[in-house]
Amino acid sequence: MRNISVEFLCGPSLEKQEVELVERKGIGHPDSICDGIAESVSRGLCREYLDRFGHILHHNTDQVELVGGESSPVFGSTEIIKPIFILLSGRATTEFNGEHIPIDEVALKSARAYLKDTIKHIDLENGVVLDDRIGMGSMDLRDVFGRDGIPKSNDTSFGVSHAPFSLTEKLAYNVEKFINGPMKKKIPASGQDVKVMGVRKNDEIILTIGNGMVARYIKDIDEYVNIVQQVQSAVMDEVVKMTDKKVSVDVNTGDNIEKQSVFLTVTGTSAEMGDDGSVGRGNRANGLITPYRPMSMEATAGKNPVNHVGKIYNLLSKEIARDIAREGAEQAYVRLMSQIGKPIDQPLCADVQIVGDAKMEKKAKEIADYWLENVTEITNMCVEGKAETF
Repeated sequence: MRNISVEFLCGPSLEKQEVELVERKGIGHPDSICDGIAESVSRGLCREYLDRFGHILHHNTDQVELVGGESSPVFGSTEIIKPIFILLSGRATTEFNGEHIPIDEVALKSARAYLKDTIKHIDLENGVVLDDRIGMGSMDLRDVFGRDGIPKSNDTSFGVSHAPFSLTEKLAYNVEKFINGPMKKKIPASGQDVKVMGVRKNDEIILTIGNGMVARYIKDIDEYVNIVQQVQSAVMDEVVKMTDKKVSVDVNTGDNIEKQSVFLTVTGTSAEMGDDGSVGRGNRANGLITPYRPMSMEATAGKNPVNHVGKIYNLLSKEIARDIAREGAEQAYVRLMSQIGKPIDQPLCADVQIVGDAKMEKKAKEIADYWLENVTEITNMCVEGKAETF
């Protein structure tokens, strides 16, 4: 028997409340860059361990720091004055059964590959410096990691998630995906550094978007203004596909056009000119920052996907909440708490809160129990790159 409790909330769901705020940091935001690198390094180490030994060894690569570089972008420019500095740190197994494992090589290769695939305009030779300081993990945590049977929790920690997304949450999430996805084909001057902040007041939603523009594609301030307007128009066209409610979109509201002080970059990210980043300072495991929802402050990206509950329980609670919502719950909140050294399929507490029909109790318990029974599926999803961690 697992410690699963289900309770029903009496208050209104978030969409029926007067005010709502939600944020999403795009893939080119300095914090998201760190999250992406951390997760890429973890996947790289997982593959290396699996190829060599047939199983994943202890590691946590959730300590990535980005120190912003220096640039002076002008229209048409491609020059960086001082490169971005990225430090990879954390812990990993460097030797197993007498065999040395080249974790530094794997980590740096994984980080470079992620940057190449994600931040298209960064010059990996001259625009960024990568340094690796990953060391061996502590004896006690390696011991917990290596115990037989169902993986044992490496920490006393909790994970939390909710479902379904509200309309404001869907808009913030999908608009960033749109800007950094299909829109790039039509507006290549739009960089990857995107932040979407959604505010709903009753039935009116305002999306405030920051989007770093890439200088090499823009000849002057007039063209810059035109491109910002194109972004605004393209987003509005996308928004009307998702809702018929009143939504307004503002892009780069910090610009001073008269002084030509605008969000112009060489690389498409503010990391090039003094904006720093860290793992876990941006989106939660569901891809959003939601001050009107329960959240964990745990950094999900980069933690090992075998027994680090700071990662596994945040991802697991997301799957449980989504499945409960698919079964008809108006709103589902899931919180899972571990106890260090205990099997990860036996949480100290699994709490499900539901807005909706009380008949959902049995189904909600079944869904939570199913995912806990199959908790190691989260490991597979992470190794295969199918789990979104930020």
